[in-house]
Amino acid sequence: MGFLSSVLGIFGFGIGLALGLLVGFFFFIYSNPKEVVEDQDVKAIRELDTIPLFDLLPEIPLWVKNPDYERVDWLNKFLSDMWPYLDKAICGTIRSTAQPIFDEYIGKYKIEAIEFENLTLGTLPPSIHGIKVYETNEKLLVMEPATRWAGNPNIVLVIKLLSFRVTVQLVDLQIFVAPRVTLKPLVPSFPCFANIVVSLMEKPHVDFGINILGGDVMSIPGLYQYVQKYIQKYVAGLYLWPLTLEIPILDASSVAIKKPVGILHVKVVRASKLLKKDFLGTSDPYVKLKLAGDRLPAKKTTIKKKNLNPEWNENFKLVVKEPESQVLQLQVFDWDKVGGHDRLGMQMVPLKQLTPYETKEFNLDLLKHTNIADPKDTKQRGTIVVELTYVPFKEDSSKLSSLSDKYSRKESGTDKSSDEEILNGAGLLSVVVQGAEDVEGEDHNNPYALILFRGEKKKTKMIRKTRDPRWNEEFQFMLEEPPLHEKIYIEVMSKRTGLRFWSKESLGHVQINLTDVLHNGRINEKYHLINSKNGMIHVEIRWTMV
Repeated sequence: MGFLSSVLGIFGFGIGLALGLLVGFFFFIYSNPKEVVEDQDVKAIRELDTIPLFDLLPEIPLWVKNPDYERVDWLNKFLSDMWPYLDKAICGTIRSTAQPIFDEYIGKYKIEAIEFENLTLGTLPPSIHGIKVYETNEKLLVMEPATRWAGNPNIVLVIKLLSFRVTVQLVDLQIFVAPRVTLKPLVPSFPCFANIVVSLMEKPHVDFGINILGGDVMSIPGLYQYVQKYIQKYVAGLYLWPLTLEIPILDASSVAIKKPVGILHVKVVRASKLLKKDFLGTSDPYVKLKLAGDRLPAKKTTIKKKNLNPEWNENFKLVVKEPESQVLQLQVFDWDKVGGHDRLGMQMVPLKQLTPYETKEFNLDLLKHTNIADPKDTKQRGTIVVELTYVPFKEDSSKLSSLSDKYSRKESGTDKSSDEEILNGAGLLSVVVQGAEDVEGEDHNNPYALILFRGEKKKTKMIRKTRDPRWNEEFQFMLEEPPLHEKIYIEVMSKRTGLRFWSKESLGHVQINLTDVLHNGRINEKYHLINSKNGMIHVEIRWTMV
């Protein structure tokens, strides 16, 4: 009976299978399929109801919702084309960075080996939904790219534990981040910035899954929320603004901005037994002096007519930026009314030989050139006597803190002393004319800036045929006392090229009160030009006390 049942069961299964295939084939050939996919109803955003609109808003790019963000399709195209190469480069960096960390755990907790079985970031690159660029007066560039990455990475980590092979796979990775990227300082050396500073403006959103031995551990109740909060808290604790991650690009020594650190007081006393260069057996000597590496024009003494043993007793001040390496260059010339001036001799004094605040006299033999060991240079050229005193600037921090404390006491009425008593002593006033915008002349546009202060006139170079000149030139005024209640006058001029009448034209001017510079130590602002329709000038002014 049992055998007969088995035979009938097999026979019935065969007949049913054949009959089912026959009926299915009949319906497949002769039945008419119904249209199950209906056309979607496309509506404009303004026609949507409230709930669908709210569901759609998070997916709208920032350049649509916020006018401060710019559309950067070109950058997304660049990332898409470069992604295969970036993938290999980033994965190589991850491997080299992670390997020393893995090696620390070998031998611990019965771990025999840790290695990547697969490591690729997938084929989907990050997408930048908009970028915001900030305009500042400083030498830096600030931008905020809104970045999203829903990638398909294939990252498999293998851990060999007690002869068992444990695989850990990262899947379904999504990262939404809003970083602030600052390139600073901007320098004239490729790639034109020294550091990249990154900080997060809000906590990042990171979503992913982890498969261990084929099972998704993130599906464990409560674990997903815990991991999300931990990652946000950990990353925010490292890089959430105002905390930053600074990545050096260029060597700091090669792009360091040299700032003045002191003043060199030079007294040119006299010279003796100078060479005879004139037809009547005399010379008309004068001295040029400057610091090596300084782009400012050399300073000159007066001319002593027909004198081989002149006495000047003239004082000069030079701005020092590197007292350990800079050298004072002294050159004695014979003045001639026609033709070039003949050099009678020269000498150099390294500033490292000086002690701050101590005056030191030097009696120097004049040489033909700087090669002291030249055997041909045996001719006596006379001597020159100078007195040098190096006075370093006060520390900026102590200066500014003391000024702010005194100024606050004065404002509150607790200190009734005058401004002259609060701010006293010599110092250096540095004026950096960065550039101008929208300056326009009636006849020509060849702008240059003219600086007038205490009767001293200085000017920048002229830039031809532009309404937005960029000078970036620094001018220095060494003062015996602070310029309290004084103003500096800056005028943008245009000069016609060629020999024509009315060759100069004013494009606007500004007067800057220096009181704020004294109290703050520095200002960096853009000023509207008077008598100019839309013109502006960018000026940075610093005051450093001796």
